[in-house]
Amino acid sequence: MHMIVVHHLNNSRSQRILWLLEELGLEYEVKRYERDPKTMLAPPELKAVHPLGKSPVITDGELTLAESGAIIEYLVDTYGQGRLAPAHGSPQRLRLNYWLHYAEGSAMTPLLLKLVFNRVESAPMPFFVKPIAKGIAGKVKGTLVEPQIIQHLNYLNDELAATGWFAGSEFSAADVQMSFPLEAAAARGGLNDKWPNLMAFLARIHQRPAYKSALERGGEYDIIG
Repeated sequence: MHMIVVHHLNNSRSQRILWLLEELGLEYEVKRYERDPKTMLAPPELKAVHPLGKSPVITDGELTLAESGAIIEYLVDTYGQGRLAPAHGSPQRLRLNYWLHYAEGSAMTPLLLKLVFNRVESAPMPFFVKPIAKGIAGKVKGTLVEPQIIQHLNYLNDELAATGWFAGSEFSAADVQMSFPLEAAAARGGLNDKWPNLMAFLARIHQRPAYKSALERGGEYDIIG
């Protein structure tokens, strides 16, 4: 009998896959990979699992599957038995599918740009170049990136007003997927008490037993990207 294997990169999106597996009560194996401490990039060993060399990746028997949204959809459809995902064809399922795509397609883009330009500002470089680089990075962040982040946070805060969850009235796989961009926003995107619904959401998920169990399985979790 085969077992699900999560190819888990420290401080990454793959932590939420461990969390979903804990919520579903499934047995799984964690194969750990460590980021390069200087570049923060994934190690080349991950390319032996998937050509892009990124995490998360799962293997389930002969299947190898990457991308958080695709993995989450596969796991709830294959093993969920109706848990954590509304029925196909329902408005709630369409909403879940929307958040599975939105989390990576829209929400993470400005957060990653902010990370990149923060690093530009702090990177070692010749003294005569640094003021120019810092000026460009600050301008891009102030006029493009940070206003986008605020727009997304306002939108998400409003979306949670009705039920506190992203797809329907109960906790679902959509909330697992959306956890990472919101945790990233809290870590480096300015998310704070000005968005009370989002802060309450993070507090609720962090108290879930499965979330805590996933942290024990995954190890260090200090969000990088």
